[in-house]
Amino acid sequence: MDRVPEEQTAEPITQYLQRTVQWVRAVDRRRPLLWDLHLTAFWTTAALIDLYGGWARITRNPDVPEGLVLVLSLALTAPLLRRRAHPRTVLLMMTPALLVNAWTGALLQAALLHLLVVFHITVRRPLRSLWWVAVVSTAPVVLTVLRHPRGAADEDLGPHLMSLLVAVAIGVTVRTRRDHTVALEDRAHCLEVERDQQARLAAAAERTRIAREMHDIIGHNLSVITGLADGGRYAAAKSPERAAQALDAIAGTSRQALTELRRLLDVLRDDESAPADLTPQPALADLDRLLDGVRRAGLPVRATVHGDPVISPGRQLTLYRVIQEALTNTLKHAGPDATAGVTLSYATSGAVTLTVTDTGRGGTPTTTSGRGLTGMRERTALYGGTLEAGPRPHPERGWRVHLRLPEESAP
Repeated sequence: MDRVPEEQTAEPITQYLQRTVQWVRAVDRRRPLLWDLHLTAFWTTAALIDLYGGWARITRNPDVPEGLVLVLSLALTAPLLRRRAHPRTVLLMMTPALLVNAWTGALLQAALLHLLVVFHITVRRPLRSLWWVAVVSTAPVVLTVLRHPRGAADEDLGPHLMSLLVAVAIGVTVRTRRDHTVALEDRAHCLEVERDQQARLAAAAERTRIAREMHDIIGHNLSVITGLADGGRYAAAKSPERAAQALDAIAGTSRQALTELRRLLDVLRDDESAPADLTPQPALADLDRLLDGVRRAGLPVRATVHGDPVISPGRQLTLYRVIQEALTNTLKHAGPDATAGVTLSYATSGAVTLTVTDTGRGGTPTTTSGRGLTGMRERTALYGGTLEAGPRPHPERGWRVHLRLPEESAP
């Protein structure tokens, strides 16, 4: 068995540091007060250790009482506990100790901790507040230069201003990165919401399309079957041959409906390995068969075509379904002795006009404007067309459906 070299199994130091930082951040998010207590205790302990001789090496006034040094050390470290929640208040609380530290010449190293508060102000507060922060932070240094000068003034102001700029620069960097991360998270959330909305809209549109297709297929064929069954029942007593023809027509219409329904349901199957039915959708070439079925159901239909029908398959399907739905409504609502007419006009520009009329009892939009009329309007709107449906003008009887598709735009 081959041994994996140790350098390939060793964890890169960057991954280790990144995981450590993530762990620290996770602990900080869960228990922020615990983290603040540890950090404050650390700096307080360091300041107290500095109390035992360390401050005397850099002070400009060795005669400062040790009691005052202890008070200043605590005043410069204890407020750090609330540095993140209230950084401006913490800086104002530390300002008297900073001024006393400069006035007495103690120059405790704990005074540098106010730069940590400046960092938090830069991260969490408006950047315009940095002007007074710079004044508050620089005032003790100016006081030290005036009261306890040592060499040129820039020897004290230069390092302080550089430290102040570094604290602000780090704060701006962290704030920019945090804002960028928040913006990315917001964008990701918006994209997720938009994706879910698009999925819901697509699902709703697909359900509407399927409902429209099933309504056209089942509604029309059931209406034809109903008409054939009624005619066969009346013909059974007087003409058994006519009754047998009606039964044959019912069987043929039923098979056609089942075939179209199976083709529609095959689209919804989850089994992608199953071969799909590649039978094309109905077109105007199938219009004669549709009209023959309606005539067999007992509705005389007259069809008139003007022009050359050279249009796309999608527009042909729209015209076919509108004719089918209009004749289905006539079968259901026109009553006995009604007749129907279908007029198709093809313009040389590519526009198409369809008019379907009947001589039945007509009706009102409230009784006939159901899912079928909605489906006709939706199909027409897909190609920028218009559809009008309503009773024929007086004194004519019946119902009229008028559709117009504009010139087909080039792809």
